[in-house]
Amino acid sequence: MSVRGVRGAAAGLLVAILVLAGAGCSNNNTSPSNEASQAASAASSVASRAGEVIASATAKAQQELDRIKGGVNAKGDIALGSVTNDGGRKSVPVTATNHSGSQASYAVQIDFRDPGGNLLDVVVVTIDNVGNGKSGKGTARSNRDLSGDVTADVARAVRH
Repeated sequence: MSVRGVRGAAAGLLVAILVLAGAGCSNNNTSPSNEASQAASAASSVASRAGEVIASATAKAQQELDRIKGGVNAKGDIALGSVTNDGGRKSVPVTATNHSGSQASYAVQIDFRDPGGNLLDVVVVTIDNVGNGKSGKGTARSNRDLSGDVTADVARAVRH
């Protein structure tokens, strides 16, 4: 999903919460329409910052993988375990099985998504010096706290 879609969903949710929390409450300085407008503005700001965080994480992952020269696509060498909660952040075990014929290292981009498929976070895990026919292990941990049901998938994997 695009960053715009993430912003829209977050803004809609925050507006609904703020409007429901303030229903029937008014003070002498603001009208209900003013409160709704202020809530929408605040929600848009929060959603914008969330979208910027995701865009930044995606760009950083892209740069990290692009630095690798002479690497080959190795998505088929990667297996993920189950996503778990790790102090508010989500983590997932990553296993790289080397079928290349010689020792290799891996850089793996993991995308964390909500049940609707919306991108929540992006991380890159490196697994170094995996022998031929052997498996190496790593852990992908989200950059920030993620709540609710979160899935992880391998977006890119490079063997080098």
